[in-house]
Amino acid sequence: MQFDDNANLDTSEVSDVRGSRMKSKAAIGGGFAGIIALIMGLFFGVGPDNLGLTSGNDDPTDTASSAAQVQQTCRTGQDANTKDDCRMVAVVNSVQDYWRQEFPRRGARYGDAQTVFFSGRVNTACGAASSAVGPFYCPGDRKVYLDLGFFNELRTKFGSSGGPFAQAYVVAHEYGHHIQNLAGTLQRAQDGRTGANSNAVRVELQADCYAGVWAKHATSTPDDATGRPLITSLTDEDIRDGLSAAAAVGDDRIQERFQGRVSPENWTHGSAEQRQQWFYQGYRTGDMAQCNTFR
Repeated sequence: MQFDDNANLDTSEVSDVRGSRMKSKAAIGGGFAGIIALIMGLFFGVGPDNLGLTSGNDDPTDTASSAAQVQQTCRTGQDANTKDDCRMVAVVNSVQDYWRQEFPRRGARYGDAQTVFFSGRVNTACGAASSAVGPFYCPGDRKVYLDLGFFNELRTKFGSSGGPFAQAYVVAHEYGHHIQNLAGTLQRAQDGRTGANSNAVRVELQADCYAGVWAKHATSTPDDATGRPLITSLTDEDIRDGLSAAAAVGDDRIQERFQGRVSPENWTHGSAEQRQQWFYQGYRTGDMAQCNTFR
């Protein structure tokens, strides 16, 4: 996965609050509770309030300390080719470049979504959450929340092959939920039902498909500023890394790893095979109309 060295990154699409302190009386702990939260919340696509991960009646606020600022260090595509956080900025730019251009072709208007880099804990319009929830999208403020430390866990705890495009897949999946929010389909996941045929699973698989659609067009979507594609190269190995990441967070893989058995009646995201299938469906067709998982 390579970026145009001479491209200028748009850091206005990312808010970096890593290193901030969160004032709150209640906080989400680690240990077993954190693992359960991670299993339930991983790529769920809705905010932590739906998982009971709020801070009650507290009104927490972020207090900036020595937060790392991508605005100062992530300026060009060359930075994206050498630094993990800058690569995520570039992926956010590329994903939004695509959807910003695709929506008008379908007679709709795309509304931007910001990504927030955080560490430890973060406050959102959906409540206060810890890193244990994993990456998530909050429809209340239309933001994607991402602790970059998750990518190491994706490889070491969940068995993904890793690689830059595995990380890009995660970001594109979360923006898939933003697309669903704009289209009015995200709310289908909030009926409280679980299982292999539940709306929760169908929403997740559709977000995987949307991630694949973006990947199909990533090297041909012109950047708003330069008119050239921000991503210059995606290889077959990159796509395999994306498929590996999709499989690693399948419900069956996670359940087998953490509870020693597979319980399809409790699925909220779909099996490893399904997640790979729908990501590849989007990548193969490049057409969001082919991502109807509700049929």
